[in-house]
Amino acid sequence: MKRRVILPVLLTLACAAGPHATTPFDGATALRYVQEQVAFGPRVPGTEAHRRAGDWMLDHLRGTADSVEVQAWVHVTQAGDSLPLRNFIGRFRPAVAERVLLLAHWDTRPRADNEANLGAQRQPIPGANDGGSGVAVLLGVADVLAKTPPALGVDLLFVDGEDWGTDFSGPDALIGSRYYAAHLPRDRHPLFAVLFDMVGDADLRILEEAFSVQGAPEVVTRVWGVARDLGYGTVFVQSGGSALTDDHIPLLEAGVRAIDVIDFDYGPGNSYWHTLQDTPDKLSAKSLKIIGDVAVKLVM
Repeated sequence: MKRRVILPVLLTLACAAGPHATTPFDGATALRYVQEQVAFGPRVPGTEAHRRAGDWMLDHLRGTADSVEVQAWVHVTQAGDSLPLRNFIGRFRPAVAERVLLLAHWDTRPRADNEANLGAQRQPIPGANDGGSGVAVLLGVADVLAKTPPALGVDLLFVDGEDWGTDFSGPDALIGSRYYAAHLPRDRHPLFAVLFDMVGDADLRILEEAFSVQGAPEVVTRVWGVARDLGYGTVFVQSGGSALTDDHIPLLEAGVRAIDVIDFDYGPGNSYWHTLQDTPDKLSAKSLKIIGDVAVKLVM
């Protein structure tokens, strides 16, 4: 109970740094990062495309972050599959105790569940928006922070194995965020965490996700306030969205004040989600810049 009272106060103090010139976030570059991820092929754990995409992200972080940590392990699924997984953590100002965590998942779903054709359902999704957009935003944030150091410590977390399982309450989904939360030292909890998932839709509209409002309302208020101050109030809508099981849930369960920034209305009637239609042409540099601007402002 004491922790719940103190954390919002720390959040206010830690983010009260004065304004300073910031390298602008480049939406066009972020869109290119999406295209480069998709070009590897579906980033399904255990595949060559997954390995190559992970190495590409790791190289990028090593060229931008002050330090990089790799969490590597093998997850054995309930079906007996062994999945080689990696979380990547790019740290900026790693010696600073007060830290903010920004995260996204980088794997893609091994089956296109929502395709109408049963044969197509057995194919993996391209993952341009579902996976690719959040990663692109974090890589773009890394580009900015490499040139303009943040006001406090920042960790960029790329989690693996989010989209493997069919039951998102079970052990075979959200694998990377569960692993990260289980290995997070109690004295190194971030002040708050923001998950970016499905944030590149050309028709972008971000609602307040219900579990986020319930678990970390002060973080929702801060993020939506930053968006409003930047002129993005029509995109970050102060309206209740669905309750979504996503990578912020294991963090909330571990005591981290975490929220989900997500546009869970992708295509007409959400028709592109978990389908073969999740391709870069559905995304826009403008949308990625909006999200990137908000992400950067949160830590400056």
